[in-house]
Amino acid sequence: MSMLADCTLCPRMCHANRLVGTGYCGAGSKAKVALVSLHKWEEPVIAGENGAGTVFFSGCNLRCLFCQNYEISHQQTGIEISDERLGEIFYEQQLRGAATLDLVTPTHFIPQIINGIIFAQKKGFSLPVVYNSSGYENLGSLDMLHPYVDVFLPDLKYYSSELSGAYSKAPDYFQVAAGAIKKMVKLTGAAVLEDGLMKRGVLVRHMVLPGARKDSMKLLSWLWQEFGDSIMVSIMSQYTPTYLAKDHPKLRRRLTTFEYESVVDWARELGFTRCFVQEPQSASDEYVPQWTGEGVERFSK
Repeated sequence: MSMLADCTLCPRMCHANRLVGTGYCGAGSKAKVALVSLHKWEEPVIAGENGAGTVFFSGCNLRCLFCQNYEISHQQTGIEISDERLGEIFYEQQLRGAATLDLVTPTHFIPQIINGIIFAQKKGFSLPVVYNSSGYENLGSLDMLHPYVDVFLPDLKYYSSELSGAYSKAPDYFQVAAGAIKKMVKLTGAAVLEDGLMKRGVLVRHMVLPGARKDSMKLLSWLWQEFGDSIMVSIMSQYTPTYLAKDHPKLRRRLTTFEYESVVDWARELGFTRCFVQEPQSASDEYVPQWTGEGVERFSK
């Protein structure tokens, strides 16, 4: 936890003293959680039959104009809790029958999460831990997670520095995320499935953006050249104009069928076989959770 006094957990390297204030991500010394739920809309290898045990953290080190979770990522909706309570939440997800523990946007709370997992393990916690992140990660921080995380679920959002700079205020995004994904694969090895659930490995998500299908194809080409079918891939069609994207000249429309299907066809042409795709109806704000704080605070008996 002393790392928070001069925070360099993420590539922003903001050096904030989070023991007394907040960093670029908006986070302080305590984990802030907006929702605890069983989420059945994750990829089947993560969700299983009962759903993934999602823990949605508040704050983020990116500034995506189109963020569907902007109320918690940018506006900091959520409840601050102790590391002990975080560990209790992890164990409670197991008691609810979750297939996995799905840590959503966790980067800025790595020390608190490690403490929480250690506490939960003492109570009998044994679920596969999924690190569900933007892909914008420091290699040293990923090394800290090696004993605690089983599955990495990173985004790979952009190839173009122009797009990542304009849409997420991170012109170095691809360089950083590419290195991070290489590290994740090194830490976990090839994807391992048992009874339809992912037990170890890396599943890379990519959401196709309007007007950026060629950028998507470059990302897929890079993934295939680096990893082939040793990783899993999820190509997402769920882009919905929301938040600041509603008024953006290039982002205020939905994807066309041609844009999405051409990217999927390219994945097939490259040779991907362990690849998830989405139906067009996935592009709806109906799938965005309500940030009620459910499951975060201790329930009275």
